[in-house]
Formats: sequence, structure tokens, C-alpha cells
Amino acid sequence: MKKTLCRILVYLFAFFVAAAAFYPFFVMIISSTHDNYNIVAKINVLPGDKLKDNFDRLTQNIDLTRGILNSLMLAVVVTVVQNYFTMMAAYAFSKFQFKGKNFLFSVVLVAMMLPGQLGIIGFYKEIQALKLLNKYFTLIIPTISNCFAVFFYKQFLDGALPNELIEAAVVDGCAELRIFHRIAIPLVIPALVTQGVMTFIGTWNSYLTPLIILNDKKKFTLPLMIATVRDATHADYGAQYVGMLVSVVPMVIVYAFASKIIMEKIAIGAAVKG
Repeated sequence: MKKTLCRILVYLFAFFVAAAAFYPFFVMIISSTHDNYNIVAKINVLPGDKLKDNFDRLTQNIDLTRGILNSLMLAVVVTVVQNYFTMMAAYAFSKFQFKGKNFLFSVVLVAMMLPGQLGIIGFYKEIQALKLLNKYFTLIIPTISNCFAVFFYKQFLDGALPNELIEAAVVDGCAELRIFHRIAIPLVIPALVTQGVMTFIGTWNSYLTPLIILNDKKKFTLPLMIATVRDATHADYGAQYVGMLVSVVPMVIVYAFASKIIMEKIAIGAAVKG
């Protein structure tokens, strides 16, 4: 009886957590089908009939295709660049022995705890002095120093990559870069995919940094374009909700494929086989 009761309580708790997590998506989906008045003045539970009108106004105000392509390009490049170089840094911290190693890793941990918004003014001033405003390059290169990714990969490498395997590769004449590409990366694919998904979603949804760096509307990412949807006096909430609904679709697709890869790798033991 106690076991059954505990199971029911766990299921109820899981249901309420899932419902709380899904509620913002429910509001977004329902609101995208109503006009501005109903969105502001009423609590909407049932879908309306204004989805097509909202979508038409959205496409009239912004170049939706360009916004999606800009966000997709930036998210893919940042995901590849950030994860490759943070993985390389984590590999060095995990497997190399050098003076100051513990101190430098402590610096990484401290930096990981600091909110990025604290340095946003100094970052803007520096970028302005270097004349790098309105460039995607400025949004890509600083992501190489993602402290959480370095910490995450180091912890995974400590357990997934035995030192004996590296020593055997060195005896066989493998260079460091070859060991990194042929042994280290294949062993941490689940971690790589997990961090890659978080990086992709974070970059896709990024608003503050692109807002202060980009000033050319043709270079705006999708979140910036959606925020500019307004009429003469107020924001067009219906069109904005449709834009948010469109922006969620690529993230759902990426997560669906990534979760499948992670589960397959873990299930068949690919992380051990390499």
C-alpha cells in the first residue's frame, strides 16, 4: 500500500512539473490564434481564428525567412566553434600536467559563477573601440571562452577517457591532435551532443548581445526581428506570438534528433567503443 501511494505521489508530482513547464507553450500557442484585444484583455483557454491574420501581419513587418536563416547560421557556427575549442581546453585541463593548472581551472570556475550581464557595458565599449560593431564575428569569437562548457567537458573526460588509452596511443606514435580527434572526441559524443543542444538553443534565443552589437536590420536574428513587430502605437502581440511559435519549431527538431542520438549512443555503448 505504501509503495502504491508513493508511486501515485511521484506521478502526480511529475504531472504538475510537466504541466508547469508546458504552460508557457500553451499560452504561446493559444495567444497566437487571437487578436491583440483578446490577448491583453482576456484569459484565453480555447484557440481563436486569427492565426492566419497574425501570420500575415508578421510577414508584412519582417523578413521572416532572412531572420530564420540569420539565426540558423549564427547558432550553427557558434555551436561548432564553441564546442570544439572548449572541448580542446577541457582535454588539456583533464589530461595534461603543467604549472598553474589548478589555479587556471579555479579561475574558470570563478568566471563561470559571474553573471555575463556584469561585463556587458565594458564588452560594448571594447567592441566599439575595435570597430567590430554590426559583425557576426563579434558574436562568434567570444563564445570560445564558455566556462561552463569547459567545466562540463572536463568532468566528462575525467571519467570517460582513461589515461592508459592515451598512453597506448602515444606508444603507437599518435600525435596530440590525432589523439584528440580520433580518441577523445568519439568517446564524449553524448556530452558533445548534450552541450551542443544547449549551445544551439541558447544562441538561437539570444537577445541581449545581438541587440547591442547588430544595428543593420538585414543582419538581425529572429528574436530581434520579432521584437520589432509593432504598429504606430503599440506592439502587435498576436504577430509576436506567431513569431515565437515559428522560432520554437527548429529547437524542437534539434532536440528531437539530439535526444535520439544521445540515447542510441548510451544504449549501444558507443561511448566506450569509440
